[in-house]
Amino acid sequence: MYRSAMEQLNKWKQKTNKKPLIIRGARQAGKTWLMKEFGKTAYEKTVYINFDNNPQMKELFSLDMRIDRIIMGIELYVGHKISPHNTLLIFDEVQEVPKALSSLKYFNETAPEYQIICAGSLLGIALHQGTSFPVGKVEFMDLYPLSFTEFMRAMGKEQFVDLLDKGDFEMATMFRQDYVDLLKYYYYVGGMPEVVQSFVDNRDFNEAREIQERILAAYEQDFSKHAPNEAVPRIRMLWNSIPAQLTKENKKFIYGIIKEGARAKDYETALMWLTDCGLVHKVYRVTAPSIPLKAYEDLKAFKLFLADVGLLGCMVRLNQSVLLDRNELFKEFKGALTEQYVLQQLKTVKGVDTYYWTNDRGNAEIDFLIDTGNEVVPIEVKAETNLKAKSLKTFCEKYNPKMAIRTSMTDYKQEDWLLNLPLWAVEKKLSSF
Repeated sequence: MYRSAMEQLNKWKQKTNKKPLIIRGARQAGKTWLMKEFGKTAYEKTVYINFDNNPQMKELFSLDMRIDRIIMGIELYVGHKISPHNTLLIFDEVQEVPKALSSLKYFNETAPEYQIICAGSLLGIALHQGTSFPVGKVEFMDLYPLSFTEFMRAMGKEQFVDLLDKGDFEMATMFRQDYVDLLKYYYYVGGMPEVVQSFVDNRDFNEAREIQERILAAYEQDFSKHAPNEAVPRIRMLWNSIPAQLTKENKKFIYGIIKEGARAKDYETALMWLTDCGLVHKVYRVTAPSIPLKAYEDLKAFKLFLADVGLLGCMVRLNQSVLLDRNELFKEFKGALTEQYVLQQLKTVKGVDTYYWTNDRGNAEIDFLIDTGNEVVPIEVKAETNLKAKSLKTFCEKYNPKMAIRTSMTDYKQEDWLLNLPLWAVEKKLSSF
């Protein structure tokens, strides 16, 4: 299975002064597979250590931080010598042994010749709990579920991706129905690697849904197993409210939807926990569309999205026939699904920060604003071919951006400052900014 993150890993390998690399991402996003595949294809040898329920490793890292002693202990554990120059060391579920995370500082300072990649499903939680290793001694990489173009490659449609890479929208438009069909499949299947692999092998929607249900059940188990006991009920309530939050016309997160009378301070821990796990993405409102957007964040107003569009459909028990047959009963939720999809593609575009905008009266909203570093680009999301975009017109008349994007199921068309962008081309076009 092709993952664009492999290219990032190869760039990391080529660095002369690389630091230990930590891969962050939600459980089941493919971190373990990616690390092992990278070791297999880019190194002569790989040493893989899973720290989950591993008392020997816990004891090894608990004594002191002498790297020569730690390496000797790992060699005894795996049964062979470790040559730092042709071996990749993989520390998986590393948050289970906090001192192994701390050791990365000493690897970087005293033994930089060792090439180390780490990952953990709950790594964000470990970092927030004060696990000790200094900023500046490690590098980070975020791994998300498969993007739409990665999904197309997995489905054997590399030529369709190549057309988008070339920007040949004239040719791509001739095959619009193929792209639309693939997009509908992606809405249902999503990008979790195990689900995608199952669908690629069997084309079975029911089997894909069963795997999604298992993934969601594993997340629920994580709530109980790893979160503070007093926070677990609120984590569950907040988590289960997300589909309803996204179905609202105004998608600003409202605590009162979780429970009548709920307040932000009651759910701070729950929200932070879900965010740190990589299970949800927060998109803040900005008060003004100026560079840098981060300087204009309204920290009290945000939208909340899941890590994966397929999991969102699973949470609401979306039936494949409703999605594929253009059922009118699906109309209300289609906007939520489409916005979730677009946000998911935006997250994979490196170097792009994503926000949203509403005017002071709250009667005009731009679904997403992206900060390219040079300009602010507004993005209006439409689920079908209805191109009425009153909010976008209001925004552009007031702020006069160099470019605005309206993404929908219509064909590609550049109209002076307005780009009509098919939903199936969102990721590839935005990655060129």
